[in-house]
Amino acid sequence: MKVDDVRQKILDAVDAGFDAQLATTRDFVAIPSTRGAEGPCQDMIADLLRERCYEVDDWHIHVDDLRDLRGFGPIEHDFSKARTVVGTYRPASAAGKSLILQGHCDVVPAGPHDMWDTPPFSPVVRDGRMYGRGACDMKSGTIGALYALDAIRAAGFQPTARIHFQSVIEEESTGLGALSTLQRGYRADACFIPEPTSGKMVRSQVGVIWFRLKVRGHPVHVFEAGSGSNAITAAYHLIQSLEQLETEWNKRASADRHFGAVTHPINFNPGIIKGGDWASSVPAWCDVDCRIAILPGWSVADCQSEILRHVAAASRNHRFLANNPAGVEWCGFLSEGYELKESVEAEAAFAKAYDVVFGGSVPELAFTALTDTRFYGLNHNIPSLCFGASGAAMHGFNEYVDLESLRKATKTTALFIAEWCGVEK
Repeated sequence: MKVDDVRQKILDAVDAGFDAQLATTRDFVAIPSTRGAEGPCQDMIADLLRERCYEVDDWHIHVDDLRDLRGFGPIEHDFSKARTVVGTYRPASAAGKSLILQGHCDVVPAGPHDMWDTPPFSPVVRDGRMYGRGACDMKSGTIGALYALDAIRAAGFQPTARIHFQSVIEEESTGLGALSTLQRGYRADACFIPEPTSGKMVRSQVGVIWFRLKVRGHPVHVFEAGSGSNAITAAYHLIQSLEQLETEWNKRASADRHFGAVTHPINFNPGIIKGGDWASSVPAWCDVDCRIAILPGWSVADCQSEILRHVAAASRNHRFLANNPAGVEWCGFLSEGYELKESVEAEAAFAKAYDVVFGGSVPELAFTALTDTRFYGLNHNIPSLCFGASGAAMHGFNEYVDLESLRKATKTTALFIAEWCGVEK
């Protein structure tokens, strides 16, 4: 059969299965799989893989198995129910190149539900979009990859290479779900992660460091506030100082070959603040959880040292903190940036798929967030591609994925699998 005929059959099969794909996506988005509560999503994925007769490996993650691996980030929450699910397809005859298809099922908190137009875990399709927490980031991509495989089969073909379909957790806070697959021994000739990239290939992505400022004060009754030291206002002093570090790092980023053209690629965010015990008492404590980005090639350890030096210097310029310096704890991501390279063959295969669906060459993205691709590329030199649909409001209110872009991304994924892995009747 001619290559063009094979491709058209697969494209037609994606269209024929798209309503079912959306129904499955809706069911997946409806599960509130925030950190520590991902189990029902992993159950659903495991069931979907078994229905398709894949070999299913469903295991509990043990943190101690991962501590010494590159990219490990500390865990503070209850991890006793943490699981990874991998479904493996093994071909009757191996002729193509093997592939990891991976998505994460964890989602960030939805925030106040009354600030959404529709409930975040009751997905709604309206005006060509699916709304819901995780609809864009990245449950639609995960289900899209599964239905891309379905389309190949529905078109009457079978891939001729081993494929691992991986559903992981912790992508939003440490990446330990992806790291656990490598510790388990899963490898392939390439990895593909269908994160929502607005139809662009991630060429370079930042790393991320999470840290907590531990600020202490001196409590007194508020009527004599001047004799005490307010830990909350002291924390703001440190936050303002860290914004200066953000500025310094963005100046450094201007020399980067990918991020030099990106406005403000290094983003610092004080994301959680807790402090004080009583409105009429000068607060004795304040904890601030922070996130800051780093660029590919920057050492996590060196950047940690810079953060510590900056906090220490800012403490010395404060009346109370000068003798009671703030502490810093590492509380999640300790992640390097990643640049896609040594990936000529995988990118060439993807380019063919992209050209059929979109036409032209693949646009590139210097991504100011991070993805799990880093583990495969950095730890094992597995070329790791990241490409997916369009959407908006990730981590915000009224998150949505554009359904036509999802259809095209699914078609591109299916054709890439066929091109990379090979197919036979």
